Amino acid sequence: MCGIAGAYSKNGIDRQAMQKATDTLLHRGPDAAGYFTDNTSKVFLGHRRLSIIDLSDTANQPMYSANGRYIMVYNGEIYNFNELRTKLPGQAWKTHSDTEVILELFSKFGTDSFAWFNGMFALAIYDQEKNKLFIARDQVGIKPLFYYWDETDFIFGSEIKVIKESLKLAGKQNELQINKEAIPHFLHLGFIPQPLTIFKKVYKFPSARYAVLDINTGKFEINEYWSPEKHFLTSPVKSEQEAFSKYKAILFEVVESQMVSDVPLGTFLSGGIDSSLVTSVASKLSKQKVKTFSIGFNENKYDESPYAEAIAKHLNTDHQTFKVSVNDILELIPSLLDVYDEPFADSSAFPTMLVSRLARQKVTVTLSGDGGDEMFQGYGMYTWAKRLQNPLLKTFRSQVYHLTQMMGNRYQRGGALFDYISSKRLHTHIFSQEQYYFSERELNSLLIDPSFNFEGINTLNVDIKGMNPADLQALWDFKNYLKDDLLVKVDRASMQYSLESRVPLLDQRIIEFGLNLDYNLKVNKEYGTKYLMKKVLYELVPMEMFNRPKRGFAIPLREWLQGPLKYMISDYLNEAIIKEYGVVEPGKVRELLADFNNGKDYLYNRIWLLIILHWWLKNNS
Repeated sequence: MCGIAGAYSKNGIDRQAMQKATDTLLHRGPDAAGYFTDNTSKVFLGHRRLSIIDLSDTANQPMYSANGRYIMVYNGEIYNFNELRTKLPGQAWKTHSDTEVILELFSKFGTDSFAWFNGMFALAIYDQEKNKLFIARDQVGIKPLFYYWDETDFIFGSEIKVIKESLKLAGKQNELQINKEAIPHFLHLGFIPQPLTIFKKVYKFPSARYAVLDINTGKFEINEYWSPEKHFLTSPVKSEQEAFSKYKAILFEVVESQMVSDVPLGTFLSGGIDSSLVTSVASKLSKQKVKTFSIGFNENKYDESPYAEAIAKHLNTDHQTFKVSVNDILELIPSLLDVYDEPFADSSAFPTMLVSRLARQKVTVTLSGDGGDEMFQGYGMYTWAKRLQNPLLKTFRSQVYHLTQMMGNRYQRGGALFDYISSKRLHTHIFSQEQYYFSERELNSLLIDPSFNFEGINTLNVDIKGMNPADLQALWDFKNYLKDDLLVKVDRASMQYSLESRVPLLDQRIIEFGLNLDYNLKVNKEYGTKYLMKKVLYELVPMEMFNRPKRGFAIPLREWLQGPLKYMISDYLNEAIIKEYGVVEPGKVRELLADFNNGKDYLYNRIWLLIILHWWLKNNS
């Protein structure tokens, strides 16, 4: 796991400046640094290394191909790299790293090789002979990649801070102007979706794509090499016996392949289904005690650490729990903007940072349980997707909405799901209301300039006729929420402490299996959601240990905004700040705060969104 950076400029590269920009990623790669500049001084590649496989200096980057033509920088892990070696019989290998396998496959097979890589990656390869730069990102978007392009300068990096520092050192910091198109998306979703970022001309490089920058012509072109839609219910698996045996076999193969490491490895264990499944399989496969890490809260309502500890005891892991207090969060708050680079509202980033810091004291690699909900119907919003397609509820949804608004907080919050503007934008509406964020209707009155369009992000490139709405909502989550929120949260939080986090449940074999799994093998009357996952898990851990409601990985944000974090409302949502940045209507913010203080405490996430936005604007304007 590493940090990568690079640039092309028609006017030439300042190598020292680009080295300094690359070194903003020190936290991603503290073990080694490497830099390359071509003989025309127009192309630069930079690398910060966190050594995981093949700890020798020979595996450092940038790495040159055996024929000397290609140079590569790469961030990630390819789990099938030993299998892929067989495609190159007779190759004289210099290392036992996956980096060399990627580079030599590209050297022989070109961009076709990207589709063969099963893992997480962001990479750049420079072809010195044809003067072309290639960049690529993994199928799911586990590893981050950003780029800036103004037809003269092309800059890329694992984090936006590389681009900011590069432009600053080049005297072009004024080029980074705020992208107002991103703000409504943030207030609606809590994250900024691909390809947008908070800055104009800076983009999230899309997952499952590669790009070619032809330095001779200046042409930049992005191409697709994989897509979830092309695997979505193309060969449905309906047999329970077949599905169970196949899933179990794949899962054990995947976890075993992701436990390969030349440094200490452990797992995140929250006590929920996903992390418990990964940990139980890892414990079954490991020859020694697996190190496990969890976070707890002093507030019992949010504390799942006793469940994690019970599961750890059953599995006989080497377990550590860190109990989080509000003071721990207060200590982390100043670093949030620097860690995430742009507005990011998922408050579970804080405990994720804390558990990453805890784990890094003992290990360099962890396995996490991310991806199970999207693949196996784990969220309540999927039930809502089905419910809102009920013909009777569709007919009377306006009446249902207005009725619920005369009732208590719980009904008001639930009733908001019926108040959507268009069925063409139902995916984002369901998501935003399940997360307590701003609806489209609210944004129309909240924003001073309510010019936004959510049609594009709601589009799924599949034939939706006759398909289960819950499956479609889960596909939307896979393409958006998972990639641009959950995986971003874990990547930045873990890499802030030089910790590699792997996600076995997002292995390509499991993804393609899950995309083709019949809905009835995901949801079952006896087991509820995640049926197939639970069936495998309950062979390893007693079912009784999971007989409790799903809580999620959240901090007591509502309570803390009414207490120790109340100062953030005063600091960032006062009238002067609201008027200074001119994004939202001051009167609407006053109304929102009054409602929150008068008992509508379910509005806390909307307030948090506005705090994060104005906090970021204050620090970046």
